[in-house]
Amino acid sequence: MPRFAANLSMLYPEHGFLERFAAAAADGFEGVEYLFPYEHAAAQLAARLRANGLRQVLFNAPPGDWEAGDRGLACLPGREAEFRAGILDALRYAQALACPRIHVMAGLVPPERERADLRSTYVTNLRWAARQAAPQGVRLLVEPINTRDIPRFFLNRQDHAHELLAEIGEPNVQVQMDLYHCQVVEGDLAMKIRQYLPTGRVGHFQIAGVPMRHEPDLGELNHEHLFDVIDEVSAACGWDGWVGCEYRPARGAEPGGTSAGLGWLRRRRALTF
Repeated sequence: MPRFAANLSMLYPEHGFLERFAAAAADGFEGVEYLFPYEHAAAQLAARLRANGLRQVLFNAPPGDWEAGDRGLACLPGREAEFRAGILDALRYAQALACPRIHVMAGLVPPERERADLRSTYVTNLRWAARQAAPQGVRLLVEPINTRDIPRFFLNRQDHAHELLAEIGEPNVQVQMDLYHCQVVEGDLAMKIRQYLPTGRVGHFQIAGVPMRHEPDLGELNHEHLFDVIDEVSAACGWDGWVGCEYRPARGAEPGGTSAGLGWLRRRRALTF
């Protein structure tokens, strides 16, 4: 069975952020991920992980000014110094949290620019970042995101992500394959898992129901089948990563709502034990 990590930026919204670690552990999660750790001291987060027997499996590098609309800096000419400072900050957190993966958001294509104009900046930035991360044993992840959720996002398709990885040429840069985003943009998920997972270039999965981004058993996807495919391909190629549960609970912030919506996970556990 894939190892599932609770995304604490989305799950357990009835709790304050620091209380979500205990809630995830109580539901049997062994790993957690979230968008950004930077509002909290790394030592404080590390203490929460230790107290609840959890592993930090992923977080994002600083995205720029999120409130002003930034969604990453990697593709943006003229902001290289800010990008580099953010990567170094992320690596400090990764070391303190023993986190082996950092997602580097690509950024938005400015209205006056063409996507192709930004490619060289993106490749140069990721190549530099990968070389900073490698001595620490950290892998950097790039994620195609659908343009319905984030219009003008630089990276949208799996094939584009893998082309860029080949150009970057650093072994510790991998793809974060979010099946929700992939379904919205491309579909054909089972075949894409079979195509890309054996390459060694998929470092992480994320899941959510489509189209509403609720629990994975709500909506148009057959996640049970997709989990079977991941299990089958992983057994053949030796993949041992995590699947991040990056969805908004359908019950919202109702007390116990996230836990009540984990029937899909309980069923999966029952099938594999």
